Amino acid sequence: MSEPEIHEVFAIRYGSVKERLRRDNFIIAPHPDTDPHDGPMPLDYFVWAIVNENRTIVVDTGFERGEGDKRGRVITRLPREGLEIIGIDAAKVKDVIITHLHYDHAGTLDDFPAARFHLQEREMNYATGKHMCHEPFGHAYAPDHVCTMVRRIFDGRVCFHDGDGAVAPGISVHWIGGHTAGVQCVRVLTKRGWVVLASDASHFYENMEGVAPFPIVYSAADMVQGYTTMRNLADSGKHIIPGHDPLVMVRYPLVRDGQEDVIRLDVPPTG
Repeated sequence: MSEPEIHEVFAIRYGSVKERLRRDNFIIAPHPDTDPHDGPMPLDYFVWAIVNENRTIVVDTGFERGEGDKRGRVITRLPREGLEIIGIDAAKVKDVIITHLHYDHAGTLDDFPAARFHLQEREMNYATGKHMCHEPFGHAYAPDHVCTMVRRIFDGRVCFHDGDGAVAPGISVHWIGGHTAGVQCVRVLTKRGWVVLASDASHFYENMEGVAPFPIVYSAADMVQGYTTMRNLADSGKHIIPGHDPLVMVRYPLVRDGQEDVIRLDVPPTG
């Protein structure tokens, strides 16, 4: 592959869950002696976009309102509508990275009719295999989303990766595991260095920084090892972006004043 290229990276928030407690986000509290485990800890939903003059790549596709209604989730806008804010037409996107097939990362696939989808092979095997017979593993998957991805396979529109894989110059995917059998992170070269989009390899900064795994988990051992893997891939801890933490919206600048749901990640955080 050619020399790595520098990209801009955007996070687009499309929904949130305000009524969530700290105990919902950790297997073991990061500070068990002082942790207010019944305190509030909201969760945000994001998709991401990686852009330069040569390409536009979207990371994850969120979920649609129907799936949100089933799960008691309210979304602010559809992911494609959030992408429009920064001038991206979902119908024209050529490459979409799916970090894993949970309902909030692999819905709205049909809004990307021109895209090839990048997915870990072991994630597809997991989402269609024996573990889905068991509620603790299967409840975060939407069967319709998984079936849509199966159809995209038969359409010749899925690029499977096995571990580390190059997507474009300066963009790569890396198997992490833990949260699901095949969850992957995305490494991107930006003007501030190598940034890692953790997605659900670390939902919150505290999961990784406190070595306190999130409770929806296939392998806690892989999840914890993944924190080290991502630190090795990124230029620093401040170059790792968790998948659901509202603090991301606080630490990074808005793309434009008055639009509170779209931020830049290729610039240094403020804290």
